[in-house]
Amino acid sequence: MGHFSSMFNGLARSFSMKKGGKNGKCGGRETADAMAKEAKKNDMMLCSSGIVHVDGSNNFASVFSKRGQKGVNQDCCIVWEEFGCQEDMIFCGIFDGHGPWGHFVAKRVRESMPPSLLCNWQETLAQTSIDQAIDVEEEKSKQYRFNIWKHSYLKTCAAIDQELEQYRKIDSFYSGTTALSIVRQGELIVIANVGDSRAVLATTSDDGSLVPVQLTIDFKPNLPQEAERIIQCQGRVFCLEDEPGVHRVWLPDEESPGLAMSRAFGDYCIKGHGLISVPEVTHRNISSRDQFVVLATDGVWDVISNKEAVDIVSSTADKAKAAKRLVECAVHAWKRKRQGIAVDDISAICLFFHSSLSTEQVSQVATLK
Repeated sequence: MGHFSSMFNGLARSFSMKKGGKNGKCGGRETADAMAKEAKKNDMMLCSSGIVHVDGSNNFASVFSKRGQKGVNQDCCIVWEEFGCQEDMIFCGIFDGHGPWGHFVAKRVRESMPPSLLCNWQETLAQTSIDQAIDVEEEKSKQYRFNIWKHSYLKTCAAIDQELEQYRKIDSFYSGTTALSIVRQGELIVIANVGDSRAVLATTSDDGSLVPVQLTIDFKPNLPQEAERIIQCQGRVFCLEDEPGVHRVWLPDEESPGLAMSRAFGDYCIKGHGLISVPEVTHRNISSRDQFVVLATDGVWDVISNKEAVDIVSSTADKAKAAKRLVECAVHAWKRKRQGIAVDDISAICLFFHSSLSTEQVSQVATLK
């Protein structure tokens, strides 16, 4: 941990030496990238189906992704425990690609978002007087921390979309990805959403039952504020005759690209006509009543309600299998409710806030790792 900590401590100092790096990139990006490699090597990062649980952490994450019936799986996920070498932080992200190169775009954004966010967060900390967060009311301190994360997310997403457009190895003109991620820092969770994946929190009500709280908006083109922006930019929003109720974004004079979301990375063919990559960034202070949060692609939410998802996850005895069970339930629901329609790629992350694994489950974690 000593080497890891020294990397983090050196990150802030690197900004004074590397300000104004190439293409406007964060000056300490190389250090952040090195942290990512180290985290993956030490089993603190997961980029495929599985589980993440670090000794002593309150977090336990279950991850599962299943290819649909449309070809290659364009969904991908990431969980990074001890994000930025901070024991009280974890990053979770889920990405849903679309278009011919969508799986490449999703993986590219998954690779670049965590270190870029970490870099911008640390740079913002270095530029802001930390004294503002000391000797103030606890609520103001939480708001201060959130403001730093929000600024960092906005800067990160703008940079990622700009870099992706210039990245010649991937053709993202007619391809893109959504991105839903959360950072937990102690009892603060920050949620950033670009697209139509969804985050749902499970919290305990007064009568002791678990109830869902939707933390994000599904950014579909027919949402009033989204449709207004698209139309003002000469884009069009309408449904195809054989897809009633599925609103899509179209170019002014062409029957393309037909995107079913109003925010995404990539898709530069329509970026000037209302599609944006600006995230909605929100936060919540975790209480003892809050049990877990589910991040899932629209393949889940198209056929499973928020309440059903919470019930499925909470009724799964083995937390390690929670995400897999949710995805499998969604697959069965697709086949039952949408007969004749190809099953979508379906992915989920279940992040539990109060890790309390049994001896048997801890043994299973060690075996899987």
